[in-house]
Amino acid sequence: MNASSSRSRAKVTTAAKKATPVAGAGKTGKIARTGKDGAGRTGPRTPAARRVSLMTRGQIQEMFERLRELDPHPTTELEYSTPFELLVAVILSAQATDAGVNKATRRLYPVANTPQAILELGEDGLKRYISTIGLYNAKAKNVIATCRILVERHGGEVPRDRAALEALPGVGRKTANVVLNTAFGEPTMAVDTHIFRVANRTGLAPGKDVRAVEDGLLARVPQEFLHDAHHWLILHGRYVCKARKPDCPQCVVRGLCHWPDKTPG
Repeated sequence: MNASSSRSRAKVTTAAKKATPVAGAGKTGKIARTGKDGAGRTGPRTPAARRVSLMTRGQIQEMFERLRELDPHPTTELEYSTPFELLVAVILSAQATDAGVNKATRRLYPVANTPQAILELGEDGLKRYISTIGLYNAKAKNVIATCRILVERHGGEVPRDRAALEALPGVGRKTANVVLNTAFGEPTMAVDTHIFRVANRTGLAPGKDVRAVEDGLLARVPQEFLHDAHHWLILHGRYVCKARKPDCPQCVVRGLCHWPDKTPG
């Protein structure tokens, strides 16, 4: 080994020793960047590196007709009765299951289900109700800060405006999209890990990150399905097109899907 090579290797070794572990880095050392509400800025990676071809317009139409036939009126699995209850539930759901959030809000909402009532609970009081949810300390802080802004700036109401929603602590683009779609009926697309996976696997709207997938879905999903597409795709990804072993034999859109590595059966 010559002197130049030795100096180069020494520099690399020194840099590696100085590197600080970053929260969110997996065993491979790849960093999973997250937004304010846990939505990946670069998005989760597709189940495999290979590309799939785009579904045709006709295939997309048929896909959503089949999903609609199975579930004509899809909705979120989070339990809520007002836009505010939905907003809080979605904030709490980051890196948590809907079932876990529902378990907590069933205790919380009978006691406090308005911004003012939760403010009166206080941060420590709120934590007692949501302590079973991951990251509850940070979430309690965000919910209290959000409640204060809603009371002081919005008359205690959840704003029907993206910019105002995204200005709330703990609310990023994905959470705002969920609230706009589910509470206010806007044709938005909240791309979570399930939708990202389905859009890339099937060829519906492939993209390297969540925003690319969101924009692709808004452009390619027919207008008549846009309001409910978010829920159909989440439920399909959660229960059928699962990450580790998709249930392709039971999938109603198997014949339309462009994913080459379908589960046999």
